[in-house]
Amino acid sequence: MKEVKRHLELKIPPGQSIFLWGARNSGKSTYLRRNFSDSIYYDLLQTDVYLRLLKEPFRLRQEILQLSPETLKKPIIIDEVQKIPLLLNEVHWLIENHKPCHFILCGSSARKLKATGTHLLAGRAWKTHFYPLVYPEINNFDLLRALKHGLLPVAYFSNQPRRFLKSYIQDYLVEEIQKESLVRNLAGFARFLDAMAISHGELTNFVNISRDCGVDAKTVKQYYDILVDTLVGYRLDPFRKLGKRNVITSTSKFYLFDVGVAGFLQRRSLDILKGKDAGAAFEHWLLTEIIAYRGLNDLDFSISYWRTKSDLEVDFILGNGEIAIEAKISNHVKKVDLRGLEAFVEEHQPKQAYCVSLTPKARKITLSNGAYLIDLPWQDFIQKLWNQEII
Repeated sequence: MKEVKRHLELKIPPGQSIFLWGARNSGKSTYLRRNFSDSIYYDLLQTDVYLRLLKEPFRLRQEILQLSPETLKKPIIIDEVQKIPLLLNEVHWLIENHKPCHFILCGSSARKLKATGTHLLAGRAWKTHFYPLVYPEINNFDLLRALKHGLLPVAYFSNQPRRFLKSYIQDYLVEEIQKESLVRNLAGFARFLDAMAISHGELTNFVNISRDCGVDAKTVKQYYDILVDTLVGYRLDPFRKLGKRNVITSTSKFYLFDVGVAGFLQRRSLDILKGKDAGAAFEHWLLTEIIAYRGLNDLDFSISYWRTKSDLEVDFILGNGEIAIEAKISNHVKKVDLRGLEAFVEEHQPKQAYCVSLTPKARKITLSNGAYLIDLPWQDFIQKLWNQEII
């Protein structure tokens, strides 16, 4: 795998602790070892470290108390911190009583910590998120490769991504779900993943998915919560600002955190940037870029979708309707393909409306009411996004 300079810059003031959350294999540990090579590092994936601290969590405090003041100027890293929730009590005590002691607490899920009643340091640690690879991190970015392989670093650069993705799904089921006892019915959860993949990126219907995987609808909802809490999925809520059209306001969509993981679960095979599957993957990838851009730049705008009950739809609405975005895997988008975007512009007058497509050059499309939208090459849109020119 190639060495990649990640976009995230952890600028940590003296004495400040942080949580760094991100899905497994997104590159958190590699990033920390490269950027904090002089820090004391506790890796709870190492059996000897895990067992030592699991049996006697207070040993963390004892070991840190004997460190020199010079060593404590650097953050102490605890990787996979969710594996031993009681360590946060020791961390809390050290932050309060042994200044300038501070930590980077890295993990793939806060769910187990919350389930054990852990208070996540009561606001004493900032929260930062880590993501799979994003556009500005990859030289000579290959869109088709991204949609086929996904953006987990090992998968994107691999010549056999399906082997990695198969192992990733199996390891996720075993390690994150079974070992951490997040579900009791592992077979039911596995069936749920298959059923979820079929409706991925569509309106979520708990009853239909319940019927398909053989567990009750309440449990299905809990399974979705687990995917969100373990950082492998995002809910996309509907845009709720009302206008004259009858719109959907209560049903969410769900997207996995990585387009490659979704593609593997859907048994999708892409050879060209064309067709329904490519279109769904393109939309999904665009969403993950927007989410990562928001998180890595510490922004707080909302991301939603808009859909009327007559099936006019816009893929993504940013903020309170300021930006409307439609993704089209086409190099010649027709005006009839933009009826949803046109309807949203007419109803909510966003500051800007974009169709992000494979068009070779940007063009302005004038709408019937005199407003307009921009059909923009995906490369231009992504560059503008990361240059903070979209929102």
